[in-house]
Order: sequence, then C-alpha cells, then structure tokens
Amino acid sequence: MKNIFKHSLLLMGTASVMLVSTGCKKNFTNPNAATSDQVFSSATGLTGVAVSLQRTYALGRAGSLYNIIAANGFTTGELILLNAGNTAEYQLSVGGGSVDGTNSILANIWANANKIEYDANNVIDGASKLNDKNYASGLIGYASLYKALALGSLAMYWEKVPAAVGNNATFVDRKEGFVRAIATIDVALAAISANAISAAFTANVPAGNDIVNSLQALKARYALFTGNNTLALTAANAVDLTKKSTMNYDAVSLNPIFETATSTNNVFQPVDSTFGLPVGLAPATNDGRIAFYTSINPTIAPRFRIAGFGAASATAFPVYLPGEITLIKAEAYARNNDLTNALTELNKVVTKTPASDPFGVGANQPALTGTFTQAQLLDQIYRNRCTELFMSGLKLEDMRRFGRATTERKRNLFPYPFRERDNNKNTPADPTF
Repeated sequence: MKNIFKHSLLLMGTASVMLVSTGCKKNFTNPNAATSDQVFSSATGLTGVAVSLQRTYALGRAGSLYNIIAANGFTTGELILLNAGNTAEYQLSVGGGSVDGTNSILANIWANANKIEYDANNVIDGASKLNDKNYASGLIGYASLYKALALGSLAMYWEKVPAAVGNNATFVDRKEGFVRAIATIDVALAAISANAISAAFTANVPAGNDIVNSLQALKARYALFTGNNTLALTAANAVDLTKKSTMNYDAVSLNPIFETATSTNNVFQPVDSTFGLPVGLAPATNDGRIAFYTSINPTIAPRFRIAGFGAASATAFPVYLPGEITLIKAEAYARNNDLTNALTELNKVVTKTPASDPFGVGANQPALTGTFTQAQLLDQIYRNRCTELFMSGLKLEDMRRFGRATTERKRNLFPYPFRERDNNKNTPADPTF
C-alpha cells in the first residue's frame, strides 16, 4: 500500500486544492503542478486520485474507518472509554446531548464522505472518457466502491444527507443516501460487465480489494437498509463467499484501530464478552467469535482487549465479511416471512467454524432447532449480526432496523457538524436524540 500511496500524493496535489473553499480572494498558481484537467484526463492521474480515496477512508485517526468504528462503538455499547481526555470519544461515550456539532469524530466522517464523493465523481467522469475501456472499468469500479462506502456512512448516522456534494447542498432523507449508493454500484457493475477490469489497472492499485464482490456485497447491505429485501437477496447471492476483500496495511500505512487504540491502550477497548448485548442476546461464553474479536490481559486493566481486525499494525480490515452476506440472506428471507430458508441461512453462521471462514470468524455453536416465529428469528439474526460483525460500524443501523429499545443506545442519530451548519444554510435541525 505504501508505494502506491506515495505515488498518489504527487498526483493529488492539484485535485485536493479544488476541495478547499476559503474566504481568501487571492489565487496562487504553482507552475510546476499538474492542472486539474491534466490529472482527470489521464489514466495515471485518475489512478492517483482513485487510490487517494482508500487513503482518506482507511488510514489514520482522521480517516473514516477509525471514526466510524469509534462513533458506532461508543453509541451502541461495544466499546469502553479509557481516557476522558479524548474529548470526542468522551462525548460519544456519554451520549445524548453531550454529543454536539463540535465533535471531531463526527466531523471527520462527514468531511471525509464529502471529499470521497467529490473525488470519486471526478474519477468516474474522467474514466468514462478514456480509450482503454478495460482500465476505465477498473477505475469506475474502484472509485464507486469508496463512493458507496462514503454515502453509506452518511446515511447510517444522520437523519438527512446532502442531495449532492457542493456548496449549500440541499438535504434529503437518509434512505436516499443508500439509494444513491446502490445506483452508483449499478453503474459500476454495468461498466465492468461490458469491459472486464484489466490486469494493468489491478497492478496499479493497492492489493486486497475484490472490486466486483465488494460492490455486490455493498449493494446487498444497502438494499437491506432500505427495506428492499428482494434486491438484497439477489445481490447477496451474487457474492462469492470464498473470496476476501480487504483494505491492507503495512509497517508504514498502519491499521488505524491498532495505531490509535490497540497499541496505546489509552482510547478504547471492547466492553467485555457480551459485546454490549443485553441478557438473552449476548453470545454464549464458548462462542468462537469472542476469542476472535477479543484477547484477555490477566494483569493490567481492562481485562478485555482488541483483537480481530485491530490486532496488529498490518492486520487487514475487511470491506465486508462473508458472514454478513449470509446474515443478509437470513434477514431478507425472515422479513419476507420465508422462515425455513431464514433459519437455514442463519444456521450457516451459527455453526460456522473458524477454519471454514476466509477470515477465521466462526461461532462454532450448535444449530438452532425447533419452530421459530418471525420475531424470534429476527432476534437471533440481530444477535448474530452484533457478534459476527463486532466493531464493524454497522450496529447502530441494526439497532434501529430491528426496533431495539432506545435505552440500549446513547444516540439514535447524530447532530450535524458545525462546519456544515456554519457554511450551509440548508443544514437541517439536529435530531433530539
């Protein structure tokens, strides 16, 4: 990852400046820098911008990934705070009115999402004009993947989302964010279907991303979030569950959870083996996923420590988990009242061993047997989503969708960053909770 990221920084110098809006009336030009037209009209320039999308999303304490996991984890009880001096994390750990527009974690999610969408739009537009359509389809697929993640991050956490990126954007219901993400994915899948991604493109971007499977997985995720269970099932069935898709790290580009939390033991750690679930829904003490996602420190508090996808500096982070896709199928069947197929899919996750999962995530529990009502099955699906997808950033959306009591979370939706409110007269009122 580090070599392509270093290369992309040179290419991104001009494009990034375009995103900055200030009150300064003087314009300064760097005669040695590529113009935006040059960046967005060449395969090399577009590749550099595309790679920067992953950097914005996946790296550092300011990146989307760390902030999504922190905001979701504190709000839903997955995480405990270790140092109240971490102001943004402290606000989220308290919840309610303590979380306001000054919160830097929320500001990072918001700003990153808008930056990613802006840059991705330019990549997609520029790629559509390239003569090499196989290289172009790779650019479109890669940029669309991160654009969809960005749109999803806004829609999961805010009541309304910008209708488009830009100054004084109007706002639409958050469900439209998921719909836009799906539309973006559909365009990318059509481009790839028409012209397969070239090996030349794959060699020029960070390893790990399985673009087509990731796009189908995100389509299934966001279709489920909109309540389109038939579409969710169709997309989930198109995902190859034997394949992995990851954001990779190394000794220079560190896993952001390890870098900020695991290695310091000064920000957050997992709450305990309940994963923040109430009595009756917490995983069994011998559930294999507890040992995957947590380790035990027998001498220094806290006892439960981050493992799983934040275990080490070079631990890859999944774009999606195969278990998520199977649970999407289970939920889609259950909500369509096909309880037989729902139980079959659910039991694939319940009984899955670590050895049979590409990432080593496995509950290794006995199959659920007997007759279940729709409500009972949905409870078990929620339970397994919260355990299988621990520290993935998805639990708050799940809590709302499954109708969990608001007493189980510290916020329902987040206030808008002051940065947006101060610069956009269309910013909606903050939700009360």
